[in-house]
Amino acid sequence: MNTKEVKAYGTEAKDKDLEQMTILRREVTPTDIEIEILYCGVCHSDLHTARNDWGGTVYPAVPGHEIIGKVVSVGSDVTKFKIGDLAGVGCLVDSCRECDSCRQDLEQYCLNGSTGTYNSKDPFITGQRTYGGYAETVVVDEAFGLHIPENLDLKAVAPLLCAGVTTWSPLKHWNVKEGSRVAVVGLGGLGHMAIKLAKGLGAEVTLFSRTPDKIQDALDLGADAVIISTYEHEMKEAAGQFDLIIDTVPYDHDINPYIATLNISGTLVLVGYLGKMEDMLHTVPLILGRKSVAGSVIGGIKETQDMLDFCGEKNILPEIEMIKMQEINEAYERMLKSDVRYRFVIDMQSLKRQVG
Repeated sequence: MNTKEVKAYGTEAKDKDLEQMTILRREVTPTDIEIEILYCGVCHSDLHTARNDWGGTVYPAVPGHEIIGKVVSVGSDVTKFKIGDLAGVGCLVDSCRECDSCRQDLEQYCLNGSTGTYNSKDPFITGQRTYGGYAETVVVDEAFGLHIPENLDLKAVAPLLCAGVTTWSPLKHWNVKEGSRVAVVGLGGLGHMAIKLAKGLGAEVTLFSRTPDKIQDALDLGADAVIISTYEHEMKEAAGQFDLIIDTVPYDHDINPYIATLNISGTLVLVGYLGKMEDMLHTVPLILGRKSVAGSVIGGIKETQDMLDFCGEKNILPEIEMIKMQEINEAYERMLKSDVRYRFVIDMQSLKRQVG
């Protein structure tokens, strides 16, 4: 496999800052496209991987799975893209494409293990892991490339490829439509997209917040109402209201109070927290109300493209703060303090301008 050197930003160990490094990308194969990366979103998963919070990180690690850019090279058999096209790459760069999940366009649940955009075994370069979007370019099979609606503001599109599709997938799976009653737990990168997308689908949208300081932000984003979950009387008044609750909280928390606000056959879907929940799940409300607690992760390629097209039609974009590549370590510290509204996006021209 022919390779070439590419400038990137990554880390050599869990306790080290990210810094400039050189990585190898494969030369395009007949079905590949090469994308010059213009913008890359910053996801909490990037931080967790860089610092090995989930275990399993192989170093050096180059994060980034919200990639937006322009096609600069195409393989001889490519039909979906041409040079100069806008293109995106989300959380996946490959899957087996043959299992039941892949045949249903659910590559994120590939039964043989999908290939993540970073920190997965690279199927092309022996002994290497996949490297993400904190880099000058990326090479991907055209089947995992995404078309970007040209009317959208490019610099703000990147977070749609993770935060957007992570909340879009459950909204579509649980058939949210005009008149559906949807609640969102947590107002961060995922939560603010859940509000915008649910509202775009015609739902009546409510935010659950622990403190009143998020009320105006939620209303500005399109929420119809805010319930302060620490106010017992507000929670009681919300009993039996919601068809779907999207829980975006990224840490262990008690979900039982939210289950009480589901209506008959309602579902609470977890998209933010990975791990054991310490509070016991009370089954009585589930059994007596045919309620469900479920989980969901990212989305397949078709689902992601559908979400992008929908955002193009409705002009839905995340709220972002632009940073330079060299500011990533500071951005990670700010993310830990929830000091971003609501998603960082890296201007990758800053990497190209850096000397060295």
